[in-house]
Amino acid sequence: MMFEHADGNPILNLDDEQSWKLIEGTKHGRLVVTVAGEPDIFPVNYVVSGRILFIRTAPGNKLAELTINPRVLFETDGILSDEAWSVVLRGTARVLEQSAEIAAAEVLGLKSWVPTLKDFYVEIEPTSLSGRHFQFGEQAEREI
Repeated sequence: MMFEHADGNPILNLDDEQSWKLIEGTKHGRLVVTVAGEPDIFPVNYVVSGRILFIRTAPGNKLAELTINPRVLFETDGILSDEAWSVVLRGTARVLEQSAEIAAAEVLGLKSWVPTLKDFYVEIEPTSLSGRHFQFGEQAEREI
């Protein structure tokens, strides 16, 4: 088991250190952007450096929407045979524009999953973080 749960509770709220450990050990998640009250979600691969998330993207809805409204959500999770976890990060997205920033992002080794050009690096600076770990089991019977 990844984490010890107190008192047999199947749900454990993770602290920041535990949540970052999970984020740093995973390379895929979902980015949620919202424009004019309409949410949109995109699968992304990412890398973490200095507790900042970095993604790459091409021109399109994702880039346009996070430029219009830089407040984003990012979620990543994992499911094993007897446990699962989920981490949600709220943050502010910013397209990297300075050549020094882009060069620093390029050395992080973030590669696109698919063979398409993704010329834009985006950093997501966290404003809050929450994570939960779940132990699987049978649903408890309701006491009468």
